[in-house]
Amino acid sequence: MELFKGPHKRNKQHVLPNSPITETKGGRYPSLNFPGIPQPALMKAEQDGDIHEEDSPQDDGIETNQYSSISPPASPVAQEELFTTYFEDKVPIPESANQVFSFRKLWAFTGPGFLMSIAYLDPGNIESDLQSGAKAGFKLLWVLLLATIIGLLLQRLAARLGVVTGMHLAEVCNRQYPTVPRILLWLMVELAIIGSDMQEVIGCAIALNLLSVGRIPLWAGVLITITDTFVFLFLDKYGLRKLEAFFGFLITVMAISFGYEYVVAGPDQGQLLKGMFVPYCAGCGPLQLEQAVGIVGAVIMPHNIYLHSALVKSRDIDRKNKKEVKEANKYYFIESTVALFISFLINVFVVAVFAEAFYDKTNIQVREQCNATGSPHADLFPANNETLEVDIYKGGVVLGCVFGPAALFIWAIGILAAGQSSTMTGTYSGQFVMEGFLNLRWSRFARVLLTRSIAITPTLLVAIFQDVQHLTGMNDFLNVLQSMQLPFALIPILTFTSLTSIMNDFANGMVWKISGGIVILLPICASYATWFGTVWLLWGFPAWTLAAGFKWDYLVTQTFTY
Repeated sequence: MELFKGPHKRNKQHVLPNSPITETKGGRYPSLNFPGIPQPALMKAEQDGDIHEEDSPQDDGIETNQYSSISPPASPVAQEELFTTYFEDKVPIPESANQVFSFRKLWAFTGPGFLMSIAYLDPGNIESDLQSGAKAGFKLLWVLLLATIIGLLLQRLAARLGVVTGMHLAEVCNRQYPTVPRILLWLMVELAIIGSDMQEVIGCAIALNLLSVGRIPLWAGVLITITDTFVFLFLDKYGLRKLEAFFGFLITVMAISFGYEYVVAGPDQGQLLKGMFVPYCAGCGPLQLEQAVGIVGAVIMPHNIYLHSALVKSRDIDRKNKKEVKEANKYYFIESTVALFISFLINVFVVAVFAEAFYDKTNIQVREQCNATGSPHADLFPANNETLEVDIYKGGVVLGCVFGPAALFIWAIGILAAGQSSTMTGTYSGQFVMEGFLNLRWSRFARVLLTRSIAITPTLLVAIFQDVQHLTGMNDFLNVLQSMQLPFALIPILTFTSLTSIMNDFANGMVWKISGGIVILLPICASYATWFGTVWLLWGFPAWTLAAGFKWDYLVTQTFTY
């Protein structure tokens, strides 16, 4: 039967109900036919859920199977590695006599998880952390812990998809979705990447302004940040492991910088542990609730799901060998757990510093402290008894007033490391997404030029014509903007990792499907609640509700129809 008229026609096939997987007349071979989408060379899989055994030699009694019903296109172009920026060389996995655990193998798999964890440490997260501490003290640390655990579970799904299929999420979306939802997904993810890029530019510009004691104006910091990314992207020419080591160095800089602030502030450890493990917020109101939702939206980044599913392709894994695939999933999960634990500690450092030193403080109190230390920034804080409101810039100033100039400069170094590292991973995310969704190959420099040109325009205009308060205030809007994109990453990743036609033996079981659905609904509902509240206050409720509902419902319909 013909499903599409015109130049795109199917051969006679039996179409499985509610699925894009088709069954050919001559046998059970999954295939996909969507107009305008290059057809993948699909691997043979039994429709009843059994895996087709390859006629290949046994390895220590382990049968080698072909996993996933999706593989890259067999065209001449696709025979080359798609992404030359990150996958020019693949890291070999050493053999080990220990079948349970090997530190040598864990070290070989170490890298992608730490690059992924940088999204949990970008300037948007740092600002969310300091506002959480200043507005709620230690009371919302349990929300940060919960959001990080949810993020770990979602990153596990992303890594498994990349390991099992040999393709990242954008490539799978390209081959599973028809044109309209595919383009919709691409646009939403690109919007999230551009929003994240703007936050990173803002963070770096503010850090440079603080480090130069105001000698580098914000607009100049924006321009410097845009150009230095081109320089750092040359690092991948020196090898994949050296590039990953550079990211590890930046994470270390953040840990030392914010750890120093933590030691200087000396937070109450009892209150810290209580806030982290007791899921309760005594005396909290709408302000603290909004901040709790903001924590979830800042931690779980939609484009990071796409990034992680691509980064795991950098290891040399035989996907025909079930043992190797299972082993890769195990070590990637361990590595991601360690990486996110470190990122969680760094976030806790920031929350604890502002919770201990600035919770429930007023503007006049901070102003007097700045005057007492001779700080030139005392005028930033009005002489009133309103509760102190801080951002990345004011946060550094306040630290300098209370703990001395060293605290300000070390804070700025940490922010610069956060902004620069997340800028580079954002560039890779953008390239993976564009090439995966559109089969469009751009050099990393062209990609940076495009995204930075889009991100620089509003940021530079605000930096030139407004003050630093308006520039840092953009972070709140950008966090809301990115939270709106969560469904466009979380729904596809849960859907695809639950399909046996794609994941075979590694598909999510019923427990994972249910728990994964709950885990995904939590950040989506929280983020959209914040977004609806913002829209209500700024633009009016009904029209925007309908628009957002249409976009989300359309994607959900397309996803679960197939």
